[in-house]
Amino acid sequence: MKILIADKLSDKTVSALKALGMEATVNADLTADNLPDAIDDSDILVVRSTKVNARTISAAKNLSLIIRAGAGVNTIDLASANTRGIYVSNCPGKNTEAVAELAIGLLIAADRQVVNATSDMRGGAWKKKEYGKARGLKGRTLGILGFGEIGKSVAVRAQSLGMRVLAWSRSLTEEVAAGYGVGYAPELTSLAGQCDAFSIHVAYKPETHHLINKAVLDAMKNGAILINTSRGEVVDTTALKAAIREKKLRVGLDVFEDEPAGGEAEFTDKELAALVTATPHIGASTDQASEAISDEVVRIVKTFQETGVPLNTVNIRARSSATQSLVVRHFNRVGVLAGILGKLRSSGINVEEMTNIIFEASKAACCTLLLDHAPSKEVLNEMGSDENIIEVALKPIA
Repeated sequence: MKILIADKLSDKTVSALKALGMEATVNADLTADNLPDAIDDSDILVVRSTKVNARTISAAKNLSLIIRAGAGVNTIDLASANTRGIYVSNCPGKNTEAVAELAIGLLIAADRQVVNATSDMRGGAWKKKEYGKARGLKGRTLGILGFGEIGKSVAVRAQSLGMRVLAWSRSLTEEVAAGYGVGYAPELTSLAGQCDAFSIHVAYKPETHHLINKAVLDAMKNGAILINTSRGEVVDTTALKAAIREKKLRVGLDVFEDEPAGGEAEFTDKELAALVTATPHIGASTDQASEAISDEVVRIVKTFQETGVPLNTVNIRARSSATQSLVVRHFNRVGVLAGILGKLRSSGINVEEMTNIIFEASKAACCTLLLDHAPSKEVLNEMGSDENIIEVALKPIA
């Protein structure tokens, strides 16, 4: 298999992939614009920050798997991948600690105005009076939006600073929150209104676009701290700028709307940069996280090589639309399943999913086919009359 790695990964990753017999090519300078010209006949594409658009997927002749060397997959055109039957996998949980550490770092930096103080000192200005105006975090309330692995990790770190933690997410319940020693907010604006600091940890998807909008920002306390290490598009930037000025919010951002895709580029929103404590989307960028992600990339490729199905797929349909389950126990001989599939095809029946299990000694097998509708009794009888068929059973899917 040919693997194209379109971002920088550790040398250990490349060596491990080559040890699996892969032909690995690394080109960390690729962008969304020139990736279509480089994809050629690669079977697997590995990306970190490089965007994979419809043009790249259309240009890929042999592509069967895209691996996002990270958690979020909003930089990959999933709709195009789905249309072409290309698996998309990610590496969830491998950057949890790194992102949580940066979130807490930005929280402290925003409270103590570390960036502005450093900038002034580098310019020769000693402003102890101005920068000695921090509220402090002990005893304050931190609200966490999104209580997945990163949110939980941030909660643990905040509690160690003596902070009270509240959380809200669509799937979180009061009982689950209590199990982690955090308070539960019934809805988002309630969470924002109760907190001295607010940290965002949700994936970006259509339903989370501008989830932090004017209404949520209006609910926040004057002088509160807002931290975003998730995705820039979760926050309405225009509303955020207004809230910073009107409510004196202190803000720490690692992510931005329409941020540059490459490792080095011009950051054009200088107005926002002047208002916040900021880092250039480096939440997952620690040596520890990079090594963990690299190991996971190798594990995904190895599993795909051995089984044909990769780990951590994000674009597999959650629930089949099949209405019938057809179980065929048969002798393990050439052409048996082809005969079954031929009869289904002649009847205009589509196979939604199919598994075939071989028993010890390889004499017999059991095939389960999920069908879009039921075969007639005549077709079932015809299947069962084959001397290679042991039993045919059809039942509706509840």
